[in-house]
This record gives sequence, structure tokens and C-alpha cells, in this order.
Amino acid sequence: MFSKAAEHGIKAIIYIATQSMEGKRVKIGEVSEHTATPEAFTAKVLGTLTKYKILQSIKGPYGGFQMSERQIEDVKVADIVKALDGDQIFTGCALGLSACNHLNPCPMHERFVAIRSELKSMMESTTIHDLATGLIAGESVLMRTEQ
Repeated sequence: MFSKAAEHGIKAIIYIATQSMEGKRVKIGEVSEHTATPEAFTAKVLGTLTKYKILQSIKGPYGGFQMSERQIEDVKVADIVKALDGDQIFTGCALGLSACNHLNPCPMHERFVAIRSELKSMMESTTIHDLATGLIAGESVLMRTEQ
């Protein structure tokens, strides 16, 4: 559903938030390891999210990525997706048609409008704090575990 950039970005931000809540900064290698994402691609994604002020990047030997308490509480999943992918997921056609709209609908238009609206609402109301606290409580995971 999400682009690879958005997937990696959301997972990375959740991990960084959990560490920031404990007063820790994390290096890119640690983020990559704990989210099972490629390091170079994750670095690029986090650079974009830093530019959008979704997280902070501190340079130097004691540097790393972190989020302020306010960022953790205020940043929504929609903010991450918009920063990395734009708003196409909220406005685009289910079939990828550029001319799809209510006057010229694709075969899935009417059904997809409702789904897209619900998805947007969920992503705009879900904070990183919500997701990070669920992870800390053991209610969710960021990596697939072997069974």
C-alpha cells in the first residue's frame, strides 16, 4: 500500500521515537538493524524526514537521530507519508488513471473514494506516540519474527 520509502520511514520513525522516549539518540546502523531496512536507503529517507522537521539529526561522534517529545506527540503517520510520497495516496486513482474524478470515474472510483477517505482519517489521527507506546508495551513489532 505504501511506497518502500514510506514503509521504511514509518518503521524508522517509530523506532527512533521509542529510543528518544528513553533519552537516547540512535545512529543509522542501529535504526537499520532494528527495522530490517537497508542502511543506505534508510539514511536517504531519514534525511528527507529531517528536512521536513519530523525528526532531528545531530552530527558528530555523539550524534545521531532523535525526536523531541513534542515531535513524538505531534507527528502523524500522514505527515511522514506526505513528506516522502506527497499526497497521491489521499487523492490518486485506485487504478492510477490521471483523469479519474467524480465526473470521469474509473470502474473502482466510487468504492475507492470511501476507502481513501477512511485511510486519510486514520493516518491523520494516528500519532507516532500512539505507535511507539504500542511497540514499547509489546503490542506490536517492527520486524517479522521467525516462528
